Amino acid sequence: MIIAAGIAFALIVVTLIIVMLLRRQLREKYAILWLLIGITILILSIFPSLLIGLSAFLGVAVPSNLIFALSIVLLVGVTLHLSWELSQAEDEIRRVAEEVAILRTSVEKLEARGDTDALPAPADRISTRTDTNDEH
Repeated sequence: MIIAAGIAFALIVVTLIIVMLLRRQLREKYAILWLLIGITILILSIFPSLLIGLSAFLGVAVPSNLIFALSIVLLVGVTLHLSWELSQAEDEIRRVAEEVAILRTSVEKLEARGDTDALPAPADRISTRTDTNDEH
């Protein structure tokens, strides 16, 4: 019964990852990691003796303790990676916001001078709207 539940869980995880990948809700670089995790769960569910053998090889007394230890290592790794990605995104957002502010100031100066010939057509200009309820 427990083996069947593990197999079912692993199949659900792998299916969910594939569906999210096909719908472009998950990027490929993250999908690879999660597919590896799902396939590992599936293999360990089908062949629980592998976990027992790996636990004995590593000197872990209880196989479930090995799963918990590996899960903690995985979660710390994912957390560090996502923190790094978030830092990179914040830097990019700050840079883009600064560029938009500079461009907006340049446009306002050109408009104030009456030099509208140097401005792009209104449809081509950067939107100065500040609301975030835009339709996608």
